[in-house]
Amino acid sequence: MSTQPTRIIDIEIIPLDIPLKTPFTIAIGKKESIQNVLIKIRLANGVEGLGEAAPLEPINGENQATVLATLHSCKDFLLGKDVEEYKLIANQIKGVFHVQAAARCAIEMALLDAYTQTLGLPLYRFLGGVQDSIETDYTIDILPADQAKNLAASLTRRGYNTIKTKVGKHMDEDIDRLLAIQDGAPGCDLMIDANQGFSVEQALTFLDKLADHKITPVLFEQPVIKHDMDGMRFIRENTSIPVAADETVFTAADAMAVVKSGCADIINIKLMKSGLIEALDIAAIARRANLGLMIGCMLETTLGLGCAAHVAAGLGGFQFVDLDPHLDPADNPFTGGPDFREPQYLLSADVPGIGITLKT
Repeated sequence: MSTQPTRIIDIEIIPLDIPLKTPFTIAIGKKESIQNVLIKIRLANGVEGLGEAAPLEPINGENQATVLATLHSCKDFLLGKDVEEYKLIANQIKGVFHVQAAARCAIEMALLDAYTQTLGLPLYRFLGGVQDSIETDYTIDILPADQAKNLAASLTRRGYNTIKTKVGKHMDEDIDRLLAIQDGAPGCDLMIDANQGFSVEQALTFLDKLADHKITPVLFEQPVIKHDMDGMRFIRENTSIPVAADETVFTAADAMAVVKSGCADIINIKLMKSGLIEALDIAAIARRANLGLMIGCMLETTLGLGCAAHVAAGLGGFQFVDLDPHLDPADNPFTGGPDFREPQYLLSADVPGIGITLKT
């Protein structure tokens, strides 16, 4: 039976449209702006919970329009529900909107934000409270080599220890960019993310060319198309560089398939691929199979990034954290949340929920 104070009495669904100062470019697409959606739920006790959907159509097949349609379709169902039953609510919505993971994530985020605020607990403490800080890398997109070098040098001065770059579009340009990044930030670890951009042969050739230039990445993320687990396993068996499954894993069932196939050393969890609740199941499967954990992002504002930071810190043990912000503070529509002091997120034990509010 619903408990009156934690019953949802009002819901707002708000598009978030924010231009990016520089386009976000990966091997399979480009974004000129953030086109996300905010859902705000208010409880009978006055608490407001916030959730963000950050669809990236080339990755998860969702866009702002599909997210808006899904959230509006769920509105009547959610009104009157008790956030204490967040897991049941999430399962019921998943039964109807299985493939709309980003939209479901926004709902789950808002439910848990409201619930943990009511409990007086920060979300990371509710999830286990293993850590109160995490350190992120910084992603350099597909940029000209000279720009990448200058940015890498700046990142070193700002305290970053790990730099990730996108590859898989033009191999020679990718190598030039990696050489430039290494030149600009010689002390930083390098990660590479192909976003499914290579064939198996191209991926291995690319690694050979990097070795010729004495570049040894600490991680090779999603080298081939997501369904080619045999190909990814072949790459893993022919390199000492850890291989991460990203687009290959959207669900707990996908994570089990990765474990059985032996195609990856690490699973990259993104809340917008799986939803928040299923992300916890994926992490549990990876741990049980002794696979490493990574947490990543799409194009979230500080709300989605802050929630992901809570998840990573709460569960603990994420070897790789890829949660670098996409917006300057002046463009960010939110305030509060984990304190981001490059390159670390610091989480407060005194602020309940995610700790983020919408600027007025």
